[in-house]
Amino acid sequence: MNPTLAGILFIGSLVLALALVYRPFGGYMYRVYTGTGHLAPEKFIYRLIGVKADSEQRWGTYVRSILAFSLVSVLLLYGLQRLQDKLLFNLGFDPVVDHVAWNTAISFVTNTNWQAYSGESTMGYLVQMAGLAVQNFVSAAVGMSVAIALVRGFARSKTDLLGNFWVDLVRGTVRILLPIAFVGALVLVAGGLIQNFNGIQTVATLAGGEQSITGGPVASQEVIKELGTNGGGFYNANSAHPFENTTSWTNWFEIFLILVIPFTLTRTFGLMVKDKRQGYAILAVMATLAIASVTLVNLAEISHNGTVPQAVGAATEGKEVRFGVSNSATFGAATTLTSTGAVNSFHDSYTALGGGMLMFNMMLGEVAPGGVGAGLYGMLILAVIAVFVAGLMVGRTPEYLGKRIGAREIKFAALYFLVTPALVLIGTAAAMASPEQRASMLNTGPHGFSEVLYAFTSAANNNGSAFAGITVNTPWYDTALGLAMVFGRFLPIIFVLALAGSLAAQQPVPVSAGTLPTYRPQFVGLVVGVTVILVALTYLPALALGPLAEGIR
Repeated sequence: MNPTLAGILFIGSLVLALALVYRPFGGYMYRVYTGTGHLAPEKFIYRLIGVKADSEQRWGTYVRSILAFSLVSVLLLYGLQRLQDKLLFNLGFDPVVDHVAWNTAISFVTNTNWQAYSGESTMGYLVQMAGLAVQNFVSAAVGMSVAIALVRGFARSKTDLLGNFWVDLVRGTVRILLPIAFVGALVLVAGGLIQNFNGIQTVATLAGGEQSITGGPVASQEVIKELGTNGGGFYNANSAHPFENTTSWTNWFEIFLILVIPFTLTRTFGLMVKDKRQGYAILAVMATLAIASVTLVNLAEISHNGTVPQAVGAATEGKEVRFGVSNSATFGAATTLTSTGAVNSFHDSYTALGGGMLMFNMMLGEVAPGGVGAGLYGMLILAVIAVFVAGLMVGRTPEYLGKRIGAREIKFAALYFLVTPALVLIGTAAAMASPEQRASMLNTGPHGFSEVLYAFTSAANNNGSAFAGITVNTPWYDTALGLAMVFGRFLPIIFVLALAGSLAAQQPVPVSAGTLPTYRPQFVGLVVGVTVILVALTYLPALALGPLAEGIR
């Protein structure tokens, strides 16, 4: 089959599958977060941690609960790594070095899953399962909880209550992530992914030498890393490794897992605000940006100029033959459009414009559709900004979903938007200003700059993928990128929940002839335009020094 046609069918089948599950799965998540009953395992957890499941929290208490839970999670994960040699199933590995343990603990708790180490030669089974895999579940559930709290802010009025973080966390984990991960792991095992405790095996190579191969519970970790838009790989090669991603159809299934919750949460949003058209409008914005990105990345990798790419028909460097160029490009676009960070190809080997598009995906704020929960609340913030811009144009107080967007609300939205670019640009500038950090770059010129820019873009946006090409496993980079992950995750969450509290306290504004309809194609186009223009104005100078300069020379 023609590779281009095969790529179109691959993408088309993904769109069809997502469309089929959109209504039932979105409705199911709506019932999960709005139901009043509690399952028996959930009641046990509430008693264990001392939570009154039927009580609700103000936005400040909700924030403090998230921060306290995340701090404890960081300390526990850091401790597991530092005590690894004394734990069961350690495979004989030494304790993880302090600065790597810090970076990894921050990375997995913030849903970033940036890895400054090779998993198969650094982490034992217990750390992988009780530490990393657990954080893949709960960090994803935290993002979903924040999104639901923001939606409650729009849906409620004259109240200071946004729900209960502990209930939202447990329900998201027990009722959504765990069941799908269990079934998905069985599917991946059927597809050839390994799931064992065989330890390190020594095998003979075709060249007559020997190689050590680490087995492990890979399928169970792979499914939750994709489903929770996490991205950390059991192996250093991540989803390019045949034990993590065996064939074209497992590649398709993993992309489906990445996209299914972020896209279908828009259905949940529409149901919660009692206007399904609003959910469809947000979905349309996400889909427009996603389709444009997937198309541009594919075109950049298939139609790249250059002697070797033209001779073979595409930019094949860094791509696995069993996936092909188009399926690799689609995977790369999907993971950078979300906060997944998993890779099935070497992003550093993408064409200048293809790699630049992957960077731009993250700079959008990963809202098309974004990470689980994080994509929805990020897109709703952009919708608030778009409504404010529209209000300035027509000279009336902006309103969204019956709530006035005044000075207080737009300040929270603006602060949310500005945090990540500040972290990216300041971090990149600090690295480029340091002779020691410049010396760790294996490439110079625009491509070397792109590698540093990509690293801080990935960390601050809680993505986790990398261009590589720079030595980041150093105390400076582990610390700097760890700080970018922390502030890039929790400062936006604080501003989102503050906005939710402000919205929930308002009296609903009745619809009038001057109210901007926020469900029509015009509004969809406005949000798309505002998103692209804001990102372009913020990052264009940096992109011009990196991927754009490399692509046009």
